[in-house]
Amino acid sequence: MNSTLATVSKILNFSCVDGPGSRFVIFLQGCNFNCLACHNPHTIARCNHCGDCLPACTRGALSLIEGRIRYDSDACDQCDACLEACPTSANPMVRQYSVSEIVALIRRRRHFLTGITVSGGEATRQLPFVVELFRAVKADPELAGLSCFVDSNGHLGASGWNTLLPVTDGVMLDIKAFARRTHRELTSMDNDRSLESARLVHAAGKLHELRFLLVPGKTDSDAELEYLATFVKELGDDVQVRLNAFQHHGVRGEARNWEKATETGVVAAAERLRASGVGKVVTPAVYV
Repeated sequence: MNSTLATVSKILNFSCVDGPGSRFVIFLQGCNFNCLACHNPHTIARCNHCGDCLPACTRGALSLIEGRIRYDSDACDQCDACLEACPTSANPMVRQYSVSEIVALIRRRRHFLTGITVSGGEATRQLPFVVELFRAVKADPELAGLSCFVDSNGHLGASGWNTLLPVTDGVMLDIKAFARRTHRELTSMDNDRSLESARLVHAAGKLHELRFLLVPGKTDSDAELEYLATFVKELGDDVQVRLNAFQHHGVRGEARNWEKATETGVVAAAERLRASGVGKVVTPAVYV
């Protein structure tokens, strides 16, 4: 096993909302989108070692040594004050992990897991690590039964998917908006690649679900829902759509003033999609 490293923002030993069953989740640092509605904005950028986070860390878990932020996980109390202080939406508490280190962590918990999910940030920004990790899991007799999933915004190109899909069991792909102008306003990027990725991943039989964030007044319009329904029907009847409800948890900037999605609004959107011929629609179990 070689020494490919990943910059990891956070690890969840168990999660039931990041794919089917009980999953070990790795959140990689760095994203090629800059979503206004992001619930994990501290995973977008890479730390530039400016030091602005240091005064916020009262436990001394962060220090600036030779111009670089150093993080001491043993001293950290996970107050996350440094995340609020960061001016660039970065996480100074990132850690570098090798594939062998992650495999060792998974092995300790294997009896309680259905699979692993690599998320972010944007998982495919660190593609060599993800590919190597999934290959290592599938080659390990103790872990081979675990499914390997990716949560992605779909901006990866076709050549990248051709490398990743053979070792991936499922992809949860987020479509932020269908109208190009709306997508650019929400993410700073166009949506052509995301839509093409959905087609490519589905054709490979690896599209676990499409995820769509309902933001009142922005992505919950009749036009957006009709675009979504048409796109899903073009892909096929087997496509599952998961509607997520925009809330204020974790968001920064102007999105804090946006209207939150309500259960009534999400249910209405789901009914609209079903009436338009989308057979598999999943809605949130909890609205917070």
